Amino acid sequence: MLNLGMETKPPSPPHLMVPTTSSSSGTAEKAFSFLEKGWREVKDSADADIRLMRARARSFKHLANQELENFLHSASAFSSPAVPPPFVESRAIAEIEFVQKLRPKLSEIRRVYSSPDFGQKVLEKWRPKPIVTMDLSAIRNAIVAEGEELVRWEEKYEEFWEPLKKLKTGLMEFEKKSTKSNDIFENFKSGELMEKVKLILGVKEPHETKEVQPLDFPELLASLIKQSEPFLDQIGIRKDFCEKIVDSLCHKHKGQALSSPDQNPIHQAEPTTDSLDLRIASVLQSTGYHYGDYGFWYEKPDDSSEIKEKRHVAIVTTASLPWMTGTAVNPLFRAAYLSRSTNQEVTLVVPWLCKSDQELVYPNNMTFSSPEEQEAYMRNWVEERVGFSTDFKISFYPGKFAKESNNSLPCFFPLLQQFAKERRSIIPAGDTSKFIPSKEADIAILEEPEHLNWYHHGNRWTDKFNHVVGVVHTNYLEYIKREKFGALQAFLVKHINNIVARAYCDKVLRLSAATQDMPKSTVCNVHGVNPKFLEVGERIAAERAMGEPAFSKGAYFLGKMVWAKGYKELIDLMAKHKNDLEGFNLDVYGTGQDSHEVKTTASRLKLNLNFLNGRDHADDSLHGYKLFINPSVSDVLCTATAEALAMGKFVICADHPSNDFFRTFPNCLTYRTSEEFVTCIKSAMSKEPHPLTREQRYRLSWEAATERFMQFSELDKVLTDKNNNNRKRMGKSASMPNLSEMVDGGMAFAHYCLTGNEFLRLATGAIPGTRDYDKQHSRDLHLLPPQVQKPVYGW
Repeated sequence: MLNLGMETKPPSPPHLMVPTTSSSSGTAEKAFSFLEKGWREVKDSADADIRLMRARARSFKHLANQELENFLHSASAFSSPAVPPPFVESRAIAEIEFVQKLRPKLSEIRRVYSSPDFGQKVLEKWRPKPIVTMDLSAIRNAIVAEGEELVRWEEKYEEFWEPLKKLKTGLMEFEKKSTKSNDIFENFKSGELMEKVKLILGVKEPHETKEVQPLDFPELLASLIKQSEPFLDQIGIRKDFCEKIVDSLCHKHKGQALSSPDQNPIHQAEPTTDSLDLRIASVLQSTGYHYGDYGFWYEKPDDSSEIKEKRHVAIVTTASLPWMTGTAVNPLFRAAYLSRSTNQEVTLVVPWLCKSDQELVYPNNMTFSSPEEQEAYMRNWVEERVGFSTDFKISFYPGKFAKESNNSLPCFFPLLQQFAKERRSIIPAGDTSKFIPSKEADIAILEEPEHLNWYHHGNRWTDKFNHVVGVVHTNYLEYIKREKFGALQAFLVKHINNIVARAYCDKVLRLSAATQDMPKSTVCNVHGVNPKFLEVGERIAAERAMGEPAFSKGAYFLGKMVWAKGYKELIDLMAKHKNDLEGFNLDVYGTGQDSHEVKTTASRLKLNLNFLNGRDHADDSLHGYKLFINPSVSDVLCTATAEALAMGKFVICADHPSNDFFRTFPNCLTYRTSEEFVTCIKSAMSKEPHPLTREQRYRLSWEAATERFMQFSELDKVLTDKNNNNRKRMGKSASMPNLSEMVDGGMAFAHYCLTGNEFLRLATGAIPGTRDYDKQHSRDLHLLPPQVQKPVYGW
């Protein structure tokens, strides 16, 4: 045995030695062998560490000698000139003198350092302490004594020892067999037989990664046929025939696979459609996609790093300020109040008109030279009225104003074109959806969806956006029925609107039941009142509470002066009951295309109507009126009626679905007949209006309107649904296609084809040049020229 620095005693005398059996001697030898092995490993490790330290010390000494040599050589070079040259600076001279003084000391350091005893003295300090000796004789004596005792016990109880001896022998044999089996298993594991077994069973080592082969043509064709079974069944190709084709392609792929020399034997199993699905899933998984709740073609989101991204809401409307119309004002307020929430970012998308169209549309010949200038005007206007800083973006899309054209083509829907001219409508030019970036295409709110999509030729809104809500503002059918051949044209326009609603919207909100009943629609007033009117109502209520007279004037009517806006009904009622309303005067504020005819008719009938120029309803001159009269039945939800109620006035209106929301207020008086109209006027002029309660004021506010909009448009559920945040992509359907979705898609495709042909567009009443934007739009909005945007045009 090697001496490891341990003091060992000579072996015991023969008379102390016990006649050890094979078990006791074997146990002692194993113990000493184990200890010897441990000490040998410790010594080898220590020797290796000491050798490494010595090698590093020699390397360090060698490098130090080299550096010292270089330093002394540089010192000698500096000290060679006796007199420093005149161009050497004083600081350099001082450094040379310092090196010359240091040279004797450096020589002494070098002599000591170069001494052969220097390294030995340093290493002696690092040399390990003397090895502590350990006396193992006590352990050996204890083991020997135990063996002697065991021998005595075995001799004394030999008859009882026999079963234990057999058990011990059996355990030893089992241990030998186990060791032999392990050796065989290791050899077997590393041998060719094990590789073959693993290949048959498909077992792979954890560290092995084999590249998944891409799908070949038979597999792709089989998958396409399998996924097309519902469509093929509709055209008369039975499902069992499709399954036979899929099985045939799978067998063909099996034959190609077996011809490959390195093909896995496990693929020799009978090919089935399930194995095809597993094959596709394995290929997709190797590319980073997973099949599960998200389908084959959907990328599985990373749940480990959830990043809360804001949702994006785009509000697209058909008009903009300074045109004071409902589709310009109400979407602006909606954007301001929706942007107050931190859960979503809001973008208001409005039409941009060229300067020639601005002069025709905007009041007082107001024009803007750039979109930034108009954006500043709109933002200042809304912030002055809501009383807070708005945080939403304003974007522009090209639009054209409906004016007279030289179009000589026959128009099958002339009323749409004539209606657009009379209503001073703006038609989008080009694909409006393209002006919303794809990364922000999340939720779309289409103000007047039928107007936006009559001639829309572009992306389907429901394909680009996760959720599309349409808000119906105008009762187009009511206007159309008043014209020549109105019933026929109203029938056609009604179905066009239904197609637009089904093809381009997920949800449609109708402001009142006076609008057309469209698919996917719900009736709800989602508009509020300008906060300035509520402030006027509070001030008037405070004056009345103090005993001051709040209303010093009688009745008035305010509205755009066209026959369809209630002027026909007003003149008929006043003329029929001229004697019953003797002494009752009505002030009428408004201007419009029919101003001359309205005034002439009223003068001819000698009605007590005082016509004045139109003005803003918030003007101070209108606050003193006590009664607002609105006999119109063509409105969907009259904004002026809501504003009058907010100011605490009486309102008289027809018992019509457009006034259902206002009927719940005590100051709203409705009539069914002309006689009831007279009764309502006399009742309102003989008493004072009721002050609005806090709950009634809140129902008229934009805060309440925003809450109703979030609820009925299901926007509150969409914004909180994490799964709905993923963009709509083509996915593998796990069930039969939805028939309703197929019909909607077919309608959208047919509409896209029809609106792509300029002849059909003009024949159905479209404004010429609205299929694409023109060069002036590209210059104003900094867009690509039309010929660059669409160099080759088909449909």
